[in-house]
Amino acid sequence: MTQSASPWVEKLDDPLACDVATVLQHMGGSAHQDIVINCVAALKRQRGESVAQDLKAKIIEVFERYRDFFIRPFGEGSLRWALAPDVA
Repeated sequence: MTQSASPWVEKLDDPLACDVATVLQHMGGSAHQDIVINCVAALKRQRGESVAQDLKAKIIEVFERYRDFFIRPFGEGSLRWALAPDVA
Protein backbone atom coordinates (compact mmCIF):
# COMPACT_ATOMS: atom_id res chain seq x y z
CA MET A 1 0.00 0.00 0.00
CA THR A 2 1.97 2.94 -1.25
CA GLN A 3 0.74 6.46 -0.97
CA SER A 4 2.45 7.60 -4.17
CA ALA A 5 -0.10 5.72 -6.27
CA SER A 6 -3.05 7.30 -4.47
CA PRO A 7 -4.90 10.04 -6.36
CA TRP A 8 -5.68 12.06 -3.23
CA VAL A 9 -2.13 12.49 -1.92
CA GLU A 10 -1.84 15.88 -3.62
CA LYS A 11 -5.19 17.00 -2.18
CA LEU A 12 -4.62 15.89 1.42
CA ASP A 13 -1.86 17.72 3.27
CA ASP A 14 -1.98 15.29 6.20
CA PRO A 15 -0.04 11.99 6.07
CA LEU A 16 -2.50 10.39 8.49
CA ALA A 17 -5.42 11.35 6.23
CA CYS A 18 -3.56 9.76 3.31
CA ASP A 19 -3.14 6.56 5.36
CA VAL A 20 -6.86 6.56 6.18
CA ALA A 21 -7.78 7.06 2.51
CA THR A 22 -5.37 4.31 1.46
CA VAL A 23 -6.88 1.88 3.95
CA LEU A 24 -10.42 2.72 2.83
CA GLN A 25 -9.44 2.24 -0.81
CA HIS A 26 -7.98 -1.17 -0.07
CA MET A 27 -11.10 -2.11 1.90
CA GLY A 28 -13.29 -1.49 -1.13
CA GLY A 29 -14.07 2.14 -0.37
CA SER A 30 -15.65 1.82 3.07
CA ALA A 31 -15.07 0.16 6.42
CA HIS A 32 -15.96 0.32 10.09
CA GLN A 33 -14.03 2.96 12.00
CA ASP A 34 -12.32 0.38 14.26
CA ILE A 35 -11.06 -1.59 11.26
CA VAL A 36 -9.61 1.57 9.73
CA ILE A 37 -7.86 2.40 13.01
CA ASN A 38 -6.38 -1.10 13.28
CA CYS A 39 -5.22 -1.08 9.65
CA VAL A 40 -3.62 2.37 9.93
CA ALA A 41 -1.79 1.17 13.05
CA ALA A 42 -0.57 -1.88 11.13
CA LEU A 43 0.59 0.36 8.25
CA LYS A 44 2.55 2.51 10.66
CA ARG A 45 4.16 -0.54 12.28
CA GLN A 46 5.12 -1.90 8.85
CA ARG A 47 6.92 1.35 8.13
CA GLY A 48 8.69 1.19 11.47
CA GLU A 49 6.77 4.14 12.92
CA SER A 50 5.55 4.25 16.47
CA VAL A 51 1.83 3.97 17.12
CA ALA A 52 0.67 6.62 19.57
CA GLN A 53 -1.96 5.77 22.14
CA ASP A 54 -4.12 8.60 20.85
CA LEU A 55 -4.17 7.21 17.29
CA LYS A 56 -7.90 6.48 17.50
CA ALA A 57 -8.69 10.07 18.47
CA LYS A 58 -6.41 11.42 15.75
CA ILE A 59 -8.08 9.25 13.08
CA ILE A 60 -11.56 10.31 14.20
CA GLU A 61 -10.35 13.91 13.98
CA VAL A 62 -9.09 13.25 10.43
CA PHE A 63 -12.47 11.81 9.43
CA GLU A 64 -14.22 14.93 10.72
CA ARG A 65 -11.70 17.46 9.34
CA TYR A 66 -11.76 16.04 5.81
CA ARG A 67 -15.50 15.62 5.29
CA ASP A 68 -15.02 16.37 1.58
CA PHE A 69 -13.07 13.11 1.35
CA PHE A 70 -14.67 10.92 4.03
CA ILE A 71 -18.40 10.36 4.50
CA ARG A 72 -20.66 8.27 6.69
CA PRO A 73 -22.67 6.32 4.12
CA PHE A 74 -25.23 5.12 6.68
CA GLY A 75 -25.75 8.48 8.37
CA GLU A 76 -24.24 10.45 11.20
CA GLY A 77 -24.86 7.86 13.91
CA SER A 78 -22.93 5.19 12.02
CA LEU A 79 -19.33 4.19 12.69
CA ARG A 80 -18.85 3.17 9.06
CA TRP A 81 -16.77 5.53 6.95
CA ALA A 82 -16.26 5.67 3.21
CA LEU A 83 -14.37 7.59 0.61
CA ALA A 84 -16.59 10.26 -0.89
CA PRO A 85 -17.89 9.21 -4.35
CA ASP A 86 -15.86 11.82 -6.23
CA VAL A 87 -12.69 10.75 -4.36
CA ALA A 88 -12.94 7.00 -4.83
